[in-house]
Amino acid sequence: MDVSKIESLFAENFARRGELGASISIWQNGREVVSLAAGWRDRQKTQPWTEHTPVLIYSITKALASACVLHCLQKRKLPLETRVAEIWPEFAAAGKSGITIAEVLSHRAGLAALDREVSVFDYDDVIAALAEQAPQWPRGSGHGYHPRTFGYLLDEIVRRLGGISIGEYWREHFVEPLGLETWIGLPREKLADVATIHAARSAPPDDEFMHAFSDQNSLTHRAFGSPRGLHSVSSMNTPEVRTASFPAFGGISTGSSLGKFFAMLANGGEMDGVRFFSSETIDLMKTTLISGFDKVLQKETAFSAGFMKDPAHANGEKIRALFGPSLSAFGQPGAGGSVAFADPEDRIAFAYVMNQMEPGVLPNEKSLRIIDTIYART
Repeated sequence: MDVSKIESLFAENFARRGELGASISIWQNGREVVSLAAGWRDRQKTQPWTEHTPVLIYSITKALASACVLHCLQKRKLPLETRVAEIWPEFAAAGKSGITIAEVLSHRAGLAALDREVSVFDYDDVIAALAEQAPQWPRGSGHGYHPRTFGYLLDEIVRRLGGISIGEYWREHFVEPLGLETWIGLPREKLADVATIHAARSAPPDDEFMHAFSDQNSLTHRAFGSPRGLHSVSSMNTPEVRTASFPAFGGISTGSSLGKFFAMLANGGEMDGVRFFSSETIDLMKTTLISGFDKVLQKETAFSAGFMKDPAHANGEKIRALFGPSLSAFGQPGAGGSVAFADPEDRIAFAYVMNQMEPGVLPNEKSLRIIDTIYART
């Protein structure tokens, strides 16, 4: 691993690519081998960004929430194919009695959008709307990314299995044992430490996703808009939102802590002599459950039990490599450019967090060039 090249690319992100504040954390064999932090927490450049600066990580939160569900299943010795309605009886309405936790975790449940208008802040109302919602596609006919509803579905599963919210479960089972600065619902005493997130300054790419997103009648548009609220980047900077628990898109973390969590996954589910996941559960994270055209993201995607995978051709060649060359790697991007993944084959974990967003929902060159450098053979 050419650390000097990684440092150079990171510096170039600030000099040439418009980065404001960012952190990189790279781990191998359970040890952090690269930790970089630079820039500013605010647009006025009055608050320096350090390795302890937390920032919104958007959809990377989905990976943390998925880990909580898998941990619950592991503790209760329940299979991934457990039907959701077995633990949440109301969920069986509108033809959903057969949907499994595996299907929910891999974005196959067909509940990417809600027909009834409900607020992101009204948890009980969202859960009631999900219980009564009919799927947007027939069971077994494909998958589509669940941008917002995913977090509520997983939160309710954890509440039914574990008796506490997913934010509390995350803190109790991962934050405290691992000493993480990663939250699903920020403590109020940490509010002043968080970097301000800024919207992208350039136009989004002219692709099928943006065409669908711009069509108010499309599933893509509806999926990213329900539950309603918090549709501007600036709204995500308020204390009300930072302290709320939004397991699909509201997590806040430092780069090093995010890297450490994924390093535990890359290290076979163990860190510092403490085992969090069995090898069987790690296999569920590694194993692709669905791959193909995504009805919401309008491109090829693949998912394991709660984590995004790089889609691959039938011959095993990756169609898109966000998480390095290994087919066993799994992770999750966050809107605007953040990304984290675990590579159990090479025992590598990577996290990139920043506060200047770029257009799109998948990682961009700021992180992808660095990921390529990690795996470059010299």
